[in-house]
Amino acid sequence: MAELAGLDDPKAREVNERHGDDHGVNLGKLRAIAKRLKTQQELARRLWETGDTAARLLAILICRPKAFERDELDAMLREARAPKVHDWLVNYVVKKSPHAEELRLAWSADSDPVVASAGWALTTERVTRKPGDLDLAGLLDVIEAEMKNAPDRLQWAMNHCLAQIGIEHAEHRARAIGIGERLEVLKDYPTSPGCTSPYAPVWITEMVRRQHAG
Repeated sequence: MAELAGLDDPKAREVNERHGDDHGVNLGKLRAIAKRLKTQQELARRLWETGDTAARLLAILICRPKAFERDELDAMLREARAPKVHDWLVNYVVKKSPHAEELRLAWSADSDPVVASAGWALTTERVTRKPGDLDLAGLLDVIEAEMKNAPDRLQWAMNHCLAQIGIEHAEHRARAIGIGERLEVLKDYPTSPGCTSPYAPVWITEMVRRQHAG
């Protein structure tokens, strides 16, 4: 904790706080500490319990994802209010957990939009890697009905799922683009030069173009 406190940079904290993340530790330096510590599940649990954002990010990097119980992961997600902690927990821990599918279904139906956004992130992962028995047309129905008025983080997660369905599944591509065009979610999102817009019709078209170009 002392080492993390020593790495806190007020300028980095100011930038992070604009995105809702209350820490000022350079992520490259955080990863270097994690590399030195290697996997330490008990230390990860103790770091998480501090409630400190930088400590929780470090905990995620040194934990053993498959060692957490389902209810433990559920509680951790509900505590993880900082967006970076939430994203890392879902991407680095929950996606590797044997409980991922059970949590995906539970979270997607949760009344808390931040928890529901984690369910959608796990659904997007399945759209890409294991679409199997997913009802893609049904997912598009839900996105079409609910994305426009969803709170920011839930809307972002649903939009990512919409784009991924359009990118990965040619048979649903025209409908996915059509939904994006009608709802206009993130149409005016400021995008840096060289980056792809998160507006689904542009995102889908560009990623499909790259696949064919490759």
